[in-house]
Amino acid sequence: MKFLLLISRAIDALNTRVGKAVIWLTLLVVVVSASNAVVRKVFHISSNAWLELQWYLFGAIFLLAAGYTFLCNEHVRVDVLSQRFAQRTRIKIEIFGVIFFLFPACALIFWLSIPFFYESFVLNELSSNTGGLIRWPAKLLIPVGFGLLILAGISHLIKCIGFLRGECPDPTERASEKSAEEQLADEIREQAEAAQNIVNNLNSKG
Repeated sequence: MKFLLLISRAIDALNTRVGKAVIWLTLLVVVVSASNAVVRKVFHISSNAWLELQWYLFGAIFLLAAGYTFLCNEHVRVDVLSQRFAQRTRIKIEIFGVIFFLFPACALIFWLSIPFFYESFVLNELSSNTGGLIRWPAKLLIPVGFGLLILAGISHLIKCIGFLRGECPDPTERASEKSAEEQLADEIREQAEAAQNIVNNLNSKG
């Protein structure tokens, strides 16, 4: 079990690195999108390549961050019923779901996407749009993204078994009790309060 937990930690480290790198793609998407909009409105110049780049980056964010999202337990859970069960029962349901739902679906998409990418790569497929980009990098994201998600599932499965054996904590518990939306709302509220304090200090000095 210790060896398997080492493998789990290595997988988690890989998905964490990828996930944190993908965060910067979000900023890049915003810059590309804003720049493209400004150039199109101000200079009346449009490019299919820049539009497709936005789609590619969005696809990269969605696919490459899937494993990291699963690692952080930020994916959508249908746990209306499972929350009524004991903790060990919930973990057993988690194991069942990973083995019989997550793995088959991801493995099927991964397997079917390989020839989909390979054919595009061999033919050096180009976009059908004028001035568009080559297509194989976007298609490569599919097997890579689902490969990372499969690895995340393997890591999660190991940790679930480890929890049942009493060798690791509950992998379904979030690092924070608050959701990502709630954390964002708290940050916005703190920034607003800080800005209001600055304004109040300036008014008091005036």
